[in-house]
Amino acid sequence: MEKHPVERLTYTETKEVLTLWHELEPILKSQFSDTDLAELGGTLRMKFLKSCQTHDEHGLGYAQQTLLNALTFAQMVDPDRNILLTILTMPLITLELTNEEEARELWGEDVSLLHHGLVEADRYGDRNSVSNQENFRGLMLSLAQDIRVIIIMIVRSLVLMRSINNHPDDLWVRNVAFEANCLYAQLGHRLGLYKIKGELEDLSLKYTNREIYTQIAKKLNATKRSRDAYIKAFIDPVKKKLEGAGLKFEIKGRTKSISSIWNKMRKQKVDLPGIYDLFAIRVILDSAPDREKADCWLAYSILADMYTANPARMRDWISIPKSNGYESLHATVMGPENKWVEVQFRTRRMDLVAEKGLAAHWRYKGGKGDGTDQWMNNIRDILETADAGPMQLMKSIQMDPFGKEVFAFTPKGDLFRLSAGATVLDFAFHIHSNVGAKCNGAIVNGQHKRLTYKIQNGDTVEILTSVLQSPKQEWLNIVTSSKARNKIKQCLNEQKQHLADIGKEALLRRAKNRKIELDEGQLMRLIKKMGYKFALEFYADLGSEKLDAGRILNSYIEATETTDEGVHVSAERFEIHPQQEETSNSDVIMIGEKSIDGLRYKFARCCNPIYGDDVFGFISSDGLVKIHKKDCPNARHILERYPYRVIRAGWSGKSGTMLPATIRVVGIDDIGIVTNITSIISHEAGANLRNISIDSHDGIFQGYLVIGVTDLRQLTTLIKKIKTVKGVKDVIRV
Repeated sequence: MEKHPVERLTYTETKEVLTLWHELEPILKSQFSDTDLAELGGTLRMKFLKSCQTHDEHGLGYAQQTLLNALTFAQMVDPDRNILLTILTMPLITLELTNEEEARELWGEDVSLLHHGLVEADRYGDRNSVSNQENFRGLMLSLAQDIRVIIIMIVRSLVLMRSINNHPDDLWVRNVAFEANCLYAQLGHRLGLYKIKGELEDLSLKYTNREIYTQIAKKLNATKRSRDAYIKAFIDPVKKKLEGAGLKFEIKGRTKSISSIWNKMRKQKVDLPGIYDLFAIRVILDSAPDREKADCWLAYSILADMYTANPARMRDWISIPKSNGYESLHATVMGPENKWVEVQFRTRRMDLVAEKGLAAHWRYKGGKGDGTDQWMNNIRDILETADAGPMQLMKSIQMDPFGKEVFAFTPKGDLFRLSAGATVLDFAFHIHSNVGAKCNGAIVNGQHKRLTYKIQNGDTVEILTSVLQSPKQEWLNIVTSSKARNKIKQCLNEQKQHLADIGKEALLRRAKNRKIELDEGQLMRLIKKMGYKFALEFYADLGSEKLDAGRILNSYIEATETTDEGVHVSAERFEIHPQQEETSNSDVIMIGEKSIDGLRYKFARCCNPIYGDDVFGFISSDGLVKIHKKDCPNARHILERYPYRVIRAGWSGKSGTMLPATIRVVGIDDIGIVTNITSIISHEAGANLRNISIDSHDGIFQGYLVIGVTDLRQLTTLIKKIKTVKGVKDVIRV
C-alpha cells in the first residue's frame, strides 16, 4: 500500500477540532454513558494519532469534517446513538485504521451495517462520474438499502457544501454542487428535511451562479427593514384575533430561500419586486392531539375573515398529508398594500415533522411503517430495472410528491395514493400485481372505463379482470408508475421465455428427426446472421411460429457447408440435379371436335403453355402445329399476319402430362434461399425442376426456373409457396 507523507494539524486546526468537540460533547453525553464516551474519545484519539493522513485529497480535514457531520446531524435531524457513533467512527474505516471485524466487536452489529452501507455508497460517490449511469444507479441502490444511510449522506453533503466556499478547484466544486442539488436536496425534500433541502439548493446556486445569488442576496438585504416592518404590521392584528379566540400559539415570519426566489423569478418571468409571495407567515399552535385539525381550521377561518383568501392557492395537507408525512394548512391572502401573503397553520407536532422530517425523526427507530416505506420501494423499483440514463433517474427522484399525486377509492372505501397521470392500469397494479396482469378495464364512478383512463382525485375505481387477459407490449405506453412498468416487463419476459422454450424444443426435435447434430457456435452465427441480437428472441419467434424450424435447419446445413472462413456462398453456385422426367403418350390437345391423334404438334417455347391455359394452334410451314397461349407475346403478331393459319385448339380433359413452365424469381443473393425454393418444388407431387439459370448482382439474384407441372393449378400453388420463402422478393411466370 502506498505510504502517505506524515501530516499534522496546524495550531488553528487543532483549536478548531477542540472547539467542535466541546460543542458536540453535551449532545454525546445525552446518548452515551460517561464510561462509553471516555472510551470512544480515547479510541478516536489513539486511532487518529496512528494515521499519517489528516486531510483528504481536496485539503479538507478528516477530524473537522467528521465532527461537523455529527454536530450537524444532531442539530438539524435528531440525536441518535448509533448514527452519531457511525459518523464519528466512519473515518477509521475509510482510512483503514480499523477493520470491519474489530468495528463490529467495538460498536455492535447495527453500527457495522451502517458502516457497510456508507462504504458501498462511497464506492460510487465520485463527483467526476456522477453522470455515469452505472455509477449513479450503484450509488442510489446502495443508499436505498437503509434509510439511515440516506440521512447520513444528506447531512454529509450539507457539511461539505458549507466547507467549500472559495475552494480553488472550481470544477470539483461545481460537481459537488450538481450532486447536492440534483440528488441530496431532492432526497431531503422527499424525507421532509426541508431546512437542509433549502440550504443545499441555496449553496448550489451560489457555487454555480454566484452572480445571480449575490444580486438576490443584496436586494433582500437592502429591503430587509421594510420587509420586517410589513411582516410585523401583518402579524400584530392576526395575533390579537387568535388570542381572542383562546388559541395558544407562536407566530413568526420568514423570507423564502434565495434559490426558491430565483426559481419563481424564472418561472414567473419577473424581477424580485414582482414576486407576490416573497415571504411566508407561520402559525404554530399548541394543540391537544384530538384538537389539532380543528384548531388549524379555526385559525384559518379567523384569518379568512380578516383578509381576502385566494382559493386557487389553498393547500390542505392536514386532511391528506404528503407522502413524506408533511402536515400543514397553507393559505394565501391579500394583505395590506395589496400584497399577497402566504400563511401556514400547523401544530407543534406537525412543525417538528416539517422541520426535521418524519422519517429522519423517528422512522429509523423502528416506528410504524408509513408512506416513506412506499417511496423507498418505488425508488428501488426505478433503480433496479431502469433503462433510462442518470438524468432521467434524477428527474424521477426530483418529482414533487404533492400537487403531482391523485387520491382514489376502492368500492370498499380504501384510499390509494398514486402519481398524477396514473391510469386504470396503474391503479390495478397498485392493488396487486396479479390484478394488474389480468386487468381489462374498470368501473369508475359507475361508468365503464378503458385501461387508458387517467385517475382523477376522488374517483371510486372498481377493477375488472379476465382470466384470458395477459400483459401486452403496448401496456408499457399506458402505465406511468415504475411498479406497473417493471411488472409488465417481467410478465412479457416470462411469456417470451416460455415461447423460447417451445421454439428451442421444436428445433431440437426436428433436428433429431433429420439426424442433424447442431453445433452451438455455428447455430449462434446463423442466428446473428439472421439479424437477432439475442438467442432468446430467435427461439421466441420459433415458438410463436414466425419462423419455420425446417427452413432454419436447411439454412443451418447450407451454413455448415461454407468454407472454414465462413465465406458467403452466392446463389450462382447452385447446381441442379434434375429428377427423372415423366413422359406421357396421351393426347391432351383437340382441334375443333376432333382429336389431333396422329398429327405432329409442339408446345411453343415462347410461352410454354400448360394444362389449363387458354390456347390456340398455329400451322407452321412444315405442317407442324404449334400450340401457343392466347396471351403469348407473339399471339398478336400471329393473329394479325397469319389469321388463316390459326386453328382452334383446346385441352382434351386428359390431365397428367407434365409440361414445362418458366418462372422468374428475384431474391437476396444467398444459395440457401435457392436451396429452400428447390426443396419446395421437389416436395410438390407431380412437379419436376428441369432447368435453372441464375444471375446475381449487388447482393440480389435473378433466377429462371423451368418446372415440369401437370396443370395451371399446380403451378399457381407452387408460386404461392415460393413467395413465402424468407429472402424472396418477387415470383412471376414468364
